[in-house]
Amino acid sequence: MSSEPLIEPHGGYRHLRSFQVAQLAYDVTVRFADRYIEKRSRTHDQMVQAARSGVQNIAEGSKVSGTSKKMELKLTNVARASLEELRLDYEDFLRHRALPLWAKEDPRRAALIARRCATAEAVAAWIKETHSNHHGQDGPGGPEPSECQNAASTPSTFPTYPEIAANAALALIAVACSLLDRQIAAQAAAFESEGGFTERLYRIRSQRRQGPSRP
Repeated sequence: MSSEPLIEPHGGYRHLRSFQVAQLAYDVTVRFADRYIEKRSRTHDQMVQAARSGVQNIAEGSKVSGTSKKMELKLTNVARASLEELRLDYEDFLRHRALPLWAKEDPRRAALIARRCATAEAVAAWIKETHSNHHGQDGPGGPEPSECQNAASTPSTFPTYPEIAANAALALIAVACSLLDRQIAAQAAAFESEGGFTERLYRIRSQRRQGPSRP
């Protein structure tokens, strides 16, 4: 008799690094949108919903994987697409305000990723710290611009809070997208080689019909 389970262990999405980083990007986006995007604008809702979709579809894909590897792959792809949409919204925010988009090689991105922040509060603390490093007069507790303030209205050679906050979110999104790309590739390879629930059901039923093998 085969020891292969009909329904494999599934639903452990909270332990997935992709889920953890996507959830952090969602929490950061909620704070960012409330501070820098007009709350009544469509962009505010779209950014929050795109971030939420990334998180929710990872979770839903993990839960459904026990009976549908195909649906798991589809939902993980939806999560990846939602985060790509969110990435474009942040890039648009920077471009429309003539704020710099940090290069992938920017050491500030690497510093944030290395910090491995677990909460939006930790990311906010890093943003203030980074701002303080460039604007020493403000200190770690220096004031942030008020809601929807356009930082580009006062040109400066120093990075503003909106610039740092948007680029910090983009760094987190990049990590989540990279993790999801690898997750999708692994899911596709497993589906191709092992099949899904239907194939597993067929294997188990066939093995049970054959009965235990004789020595």
